[in-house]
Amino acid sequence: MHLKLRVWRQAGPTATGAFESYDMPEVSAEMSFLELIDELNEKLIEANKEPVAFDHDCREGICGSCSMMINGQAHGPSRGTATCQLFLRKFVDGSEITVEPWRAGAFPVIRDLSTDRTALDHIIESGGFISAPTGSAPDANLILVPKEVADAAMDAAACIGCGACVAACPNSAAQLFTAAKVAHLNLLPQGQPERWNRVQNMVDTMESYFGSCTNHGECEKACPKEISIDFIALLNKDYLKAQWKNRKLESQRG
Repeated sequence: MHLKLRVWRQAGPTATGAFESYDMPEVSAEMSFLELIDELNEKLIEANKEPVAFDHDCREGICGSCSMMINGQAHGPSRGTATCQLFLRKFVDGSEITVEPWRAGAFPVIRDLSTDRTALDHIIESGGFISAPTGSAPDANLILVPKEVADAAMDAAACIGCGACVAACPNSAAQLFTAAKVAHLNLLPQGQPERWNRVQNMVDTMESYFGSCTNHGECEKACPKEISIDFIALLNKDYLKAQWKNRKLESQRG
């Protein structure tokens, strides 16, 4: 295959960025997109030029670090895949491919295709956990969980925190990410003690960094794990309940 790349180059967070074009002849259709960037970087290094900075780790679609917009689509044209799972056979021979970082105010560019997604970590820190009493582990079947609840929790837990939902959303909202991280704990018995504080704290933290959801649905389409926007409805429902329950608890303490 013969491909042409337009890659966003930016030396640092405060530097002015611009697209640079690269010719990539004789690449294999069976290469992954990250392997294409690897090959580009090898050529740049051989020419004593600065390689393209990009995030990657597992290359198996489970770490969520390979965050880049490809031809205006988060993770590229294939649905239900991360960038590392995208293969060049999805593109037409001779086509030009535009590659750029996530475009969201909460994800400032660090360099080239690498962005700072610390804001997602702050949401997790505010409530994405459960309290675990010390001591020996209880029996695995001690707490009964209905299969439909376990399945829904597992669907939510599939979120890899890549930020594609934010990058695809016209409002740069993080509702799908937050909803998934809240739901996989709130649906299970182990997550009930902190349920109302969790949802309120995580949503409030989210709102301080990201835009608001107006149900465009782009997040679901861009998600490499195809997480349903139904979880956003559950999030909104729990958040409204949390407002009432937490105020009631506060009044009882006062």
